Amino acid sequence: MPTWILVADNSRARIFAVEKTAGSMTEISTLTFPEGRLHEGDLTTDKAGRGQAPGAGAHGVNGEEGHKQENSERFASLICEDLEAARNQGRFGKLYIVASPAMLGLLRKHQSAPLRQLVTGELDKNLTTQTPEIIRKHLPDFL
Repeated sequence: MPTWILVADNSRARIFAVEKTAGSMTEISTLTFPEGRLHEGDLTTDKAGRGQAPGAGAHGVNGEEGHKQENSERFASLICEDLEAARNQGRFGKLYIVASPAMLGLLRKHQSAPLRQLVTGELDKNLTTQTPEIIRKHLPDFL
């Protein structure tokens, strides 16, 4: 059964498979989430209110990263749903996760317990735009 490597950030997830423990990686799937690339201003139609405390400058009343965080949460959930479906079908035996630090935390949050048991390692780096060869250099020799 192959080992899968998930490489993800807030707008893109790539899944690779390795058939042999020291083998090369083959990209088998790409998930994109264009909303993850949008700036906060593109996600809202109106600016958040502004408040001013004595002695402090004006500041946003609502968190300006709110919508961006919601989209990242949604994408992490979708990724985990896809991985869960593949796990149920027996398509991989181990999972290695490479993700930006914030996305790694969200993926952990949305993993089911059975999926979490298949995670053999994690790397908190954003390598989604790198070639398979460069990604492979960041992974252990034997997956």
